[in-house]
Amino acid sequence: MIIKDVKGSSEKAYYVIPEDADDLFTVRRIIEKDDQVISVTSRVIKQVKEYSRPDKGDRVKIRVALNVEKVSLDSLVDRLRVSGIITNTDNDLVPRGAHHSLTIQIGDSITIDKRREWQASEIAILKRSLGNVGSSFILVAIDNREAAVAKLSGTHLNIIQNIYSGYSGKRYPQHSLHDSQETFLGDIARMIRSLDRTGGENISTGIEARILVFGPGETKRNLYNFLMTDKPSINNERLSIVNGVDVAGEDGILVFLRSDSAKDVMITSKIVAVSKIIDEIMRQVQKGVLKYAMGIKEVSNAASVGAIESLAFSDSIYSNAEEDTIIQLLNKVERHGASTYAVDSSTDMGLRVSSLGGIIAVLRYQIS
Repeated sequence: MIIKDVKGSSEKAYYVIPEDADDLFTVRRIIEKDDQVISVTSRVIKQVKEYSRPDKGDRVKIRVALNVEKVSLDSLVDRLRVSGIITNTDNDLVPRGAHHSLTIQIGDSITIDKRREWQASEIAILKRSLGNVGSSFILVAIDNREAAVAKLSGTHLNIIQNIYSGYSGKRYPQHSLHDSQETFLGDIARMIRSLDRTGGENISTGIEARILVFGPGETKRNLYNFLMTDKPSINNERLSIVNGVDVAGEDGILVFLRSDSAKDVMITSKIVAVSKIIDEIMRQVQKGVLKYAMGIKEVSNAASVGAIESLAFSDSIYSNAEEDTIIQLLNKVERHGASTYAVDSSTDMGLRVSSLGGIIAVLRYQIS
């Protein structure tokens, strides 16, 4: 999550950009009734002419401030809906006092104004999701025929459609194999730079993602050299070649995320933390050790005695429990120093958590 202070004469607010599903849930936990939320949205504006009916109207982008009445996540966990009354706007045709709903997605920017001093617990929840250099990765699975580029932000994976080299004559004219490869690598470089920005308004994160290149053959090294010499070049401190994954394209991205290589090079990422939780629970299941909990009932029982060490949950949990119940459970777990992670179905980890009851936890000690 990208977080910046917004200071006024008598009020304090935070400008935030959620970067993954976990961040959206953090925002859901922070926003309360009667808070003020400011963001860019769209609204249909109808022109009323004298002696005639209003036309169908045009949908225009506006910036509004809402006095929050209700906030909720949808069933897919990748959107947050904030409903309330418009208190201010940059468009004179939008009436103040009207009801409106904001839809906040990953990468959208919002300002949260409590109109009071924030409590220490609220700031702790918000800043626990503060982004860092190791939280975001751009993945490139490449061979001499195709490449897939993806961005992993926290536990959310966004895979871009495959880019083809034309090596077999499908895309580029074969007057020169060198020219074809230069075009191929240039397309990939442009895609990487486009993913190196976050935000619905193309706002720079200020946090540079690490770029990991892998795949069979020597094309990955050609791409590495191209990125180092292309203008603007990429800092070699965040550009790495990863060996041990010999699959290119979209399949290569998915294979990499399940590999030991991913755990070695993405040790600071949330998805590796979730993977370790799953692996530890599977190890305990095999050995007959009962220091784990699965499902909302078992996890709630463990949370009630402060036994949880780390926890992961997926979007499927919302079919088994109410949002408020889940928020209360997470607040209880974190008060005892446990780590919590939200995952979605964009990765294999999210699907595995869903198959294990939607919520799983590693315990500090065995409970009856």
